Amino acid sequence: MSHKIEDIIERAESKKANYQTYDFTRKENDALKTFFDLSQEFDSIEDFYKLCVAILKSFFDKEARLYIVDPKLNSLVLIAKTETRGSRLNNPPPDNIKAAEQPYYTDNSLILTIRGKGTLIEKLPFEVKDDVLGLLEIYPVKELGKHRELFFQKYANRIGFNIHNRFLVEKNIEHLRFIRTLVNDIEHNIIVPNMIYKLFLRGLRRNIAKSIDLEREFSEKSARGVCDEGCMSDYLHELSDNNMGLTTELVNIEKHYKNMSLFIETLFRKSHFDQGRLTIRTKPCNMKQDVVQPQIDRFIDRFKQAGISIDDRLSGIPDAETISVVDVGLIAQVYSNLFSNALKYTEEITTESNEKKKYISYGHEIINDYFGTGKDGVKYNVFSTGPHLSEVDRFRVYDEEYRGKNVSTQPGTGHGLSFIKNTIEIHGGIVGYEPTKYGNNFYFILPK
Repeated sequence: MSHKIEDIIERAESKKANYQTYDFTRKENDALKTFFDLSQEFDSIEDFYKLCVAILKSFFDKEARLYIVDPKLNSLVLIAKTETRGSRLNNPPPDNIKAAEQPYYTDNSLILTIRGKGTLIEKLPFEVKDDVLGLLEIYPVKELGKHRELFFQKYANRIGFNIHNRFLVEKNIEHLRFIRTLVNDIEHNIIVPNMIYKLFLRGLRRNIAKSIDLEREFSEKSARGVCDEGCMSDYLHELSDNNMGLTTELVNIEKHYKNMSLFIETLFRKSHFDQGRLTIRTKPCNMKQDVVQPQIDRFIDRFKQAGISIDDRLSGIPDAETISVVDVGLIAQVYSNLFSNALKYTEEITTESNEKKKYISYGHEIINDYFGTGKDGVKYNVFSTGPHLSEVDRFRVYDEEYRGKNVSTQPGTGHGLSFIKNTIEIHGGIVGYEPTKYGNNFYFILPK
């Protein structure tokens, strides 16, 4: 809500009166001004954290530790300190250091609670309790007196407001970055594949035009009485062939429509945009029937045109198997990306028996205790023949926008594999690559 200029002036007058009451010393005022100036100079939040404790060392010759809520852990961890020895970074605070309403002393340390802006606390990308963003520990001190305690509390407040703002900025940046990534996902998995509708519609128009021509020819000959039994048989045979073509095109369009509808529902999910990240909706599914086979059906004709055979003898996914931890739409796009890459990069190889082959295969295996004792993993893979990736490419192939040295002649953005990595990780799994006999194996492992 916007305020009137009179309200802003009144608030400024109130704050001016407060500062006169605080009666901060020149050193204290200089410390605040330096903090404000340098907080604008350091862009990275890690440098800002270091600045928060450095001010106390520089102006007051006090050691300091800064504990901030880790968004991933949703708990306090040591994020910056003035001493190089002692407590290790990223560790939680000792048991005797906790948030409190007022500053307090413990073991020759002054503990101050850092809070965020109450009105904007719900905008943070993580949950906090009682608006607490962190703790500031200053030592060695005993009794500083009310004046200095007040100054340090005000300083902690300024830290809190700055951190809150930076968290919100980081959230917005991440949100925008995610939107850009999601646009790439939409282009890669919807817009580009959607172009195949042109081929289906072209075939449909061709068959419809053929039916119209047959109808016209038959009508003309019938009207002239020149279509005998043999002529009738020929027309019926042609119509039967043409109807088979129409049926085939209709089946292709229905399959493609079903797949595009799944991808559209998945990528345009409102929760993605609200939360600024991919969100998953899991349900029990038959991995082979509901996820893998529809993608094979989409690509099988294109594989044949490229001279790539499909070896599914090692698929090993029982029809009865269900995995309840997958988002069908997202995992389907994982396979779509893997098959799309296989279509681009599969090359012919010569076997030990001097036989030339060009093929892909896909499968799965159970890895006992992969995620810990009693927590098995399921390894899914797509293999394709061809030369192995270089040593450098193997470690970076799943990075965003990274493209290997051997793909310069193929169109692409380097986004497909990073999408796979993101999708599998939010399912609690991992991705990987391994060079194997005759080619390359891309895999992902999910909790069973």
